[in-house]
Amino acid sequence: MTLCEQLQAREDSALSPLACRSSQSRGRVRSEEECSIRTPFQRDTDRIVYSKAFRRLKHKTQVFLQPEGDHYRTRMTHTLEVSRIARTMARALFLNEDLTEAVALGHDLGHTPFGHAGERLLNQVMPGGFAHYRQSLRVVERLEKGGEGLNLTWEVRNGILCHTSGQDAETLEGQIVRLADHIAYINHDIEDALRGGIIYPMDIPLEVSRVLGFTHSARINTLVADAVEASRGQEKIRQSPEVGEAMLALKGFMFASVYTNPRAKGEEGKAQDMLLRLFEYYQHHPDELPDDFQAIRVEEGVDRAVCDYIAGMTDPFAVDRFQELFIPKGWTVL
Repeated sequence: MTLCEQLQAREDSALSPLACRSSQSRGRVRSEEECSIRTPFQRDTDRIVYSKAFRRLKHKTQVFLQPEGDHYRTRMTHTLEVSRIARTMARALFLNEDLTEAVALGHDLGHTPFGHAGERLLNQVMPGGFAHYRQSLRVVERLEKGGEGLNLTWEVRNGILCHTSGQDAETLEGQIVRLADHIAYINHDIEDALRGGIIYPMDIPLEVSRVLGFTHSARINTLVADAVEASRGQEKIRQSPEVGEAMLALKGFMFASVYTNPRAKGEEGKAQDMLLRLFEYYQHHPDELPDDFQAIRVEEGVDRAVCDYIAGMTDPFAVDRFQELFIPKGWTVL
């Protein structure tokens, strides 16, 4: 037996009957020779981590636009925290950690510069709308590797597509990532908002803290432990009613106090105006799109190519392009 086959045999004996086994994957769009060392889901994780889109996450906004200070989250650190929470839950439920990790690491590859502000802008200007979860799937299926995509397994692609809203992922591993995403962003956004002086500890609703805990670690521990206990032996990842209601209340508090707070979000309008100017510029000057997007322009239209280009930008790259195109340069004597 190859090492991969040994690992798959271990999955068969060690994982829950409800787990998704890599040997039972629905496969890839393009068939390819299997690796003798890694399972298909391990290979998917590697492909995501080595992708250009994954590296760009370190310079994309999570909540605060280009914050001063090294301790605020970026889209990259958010992704890593989601991965850790999701793997903890998967291990406790004897589900497939490799599949869970691949979905978690790939779930936000399609996120825009400037976080959800950029997503809302592209949704307004892109014919047919825009959503980062659909763009994440597009990144792995179409945009990476010079247009070839990463050729990931069906289960990973399904988990990426279903990680935010709408239909649940068809695997429990994919469902875990959706919940882990919510657990991660609500709690680390609280920590960043506290650090930024947007909220204070006493602002967090007391009835929520009594259920979930009064500290960052206590809240995450409560949410993870509750999901594990409520989901054990079930065919759906769930929360207990009490903890689920407390989490919804905490999410509501964050939307009211942070996500729509002018102090935290005051610069978002400027960021959206900048992205709109970039979108309109490349609509009228498509020849200036990089070579990687010219085939998309021909096959799927200018708007699709421009949207893909802007969605893939990091925050500083978008600012640089805007300055290059729209900010006058000082004149110097040669």
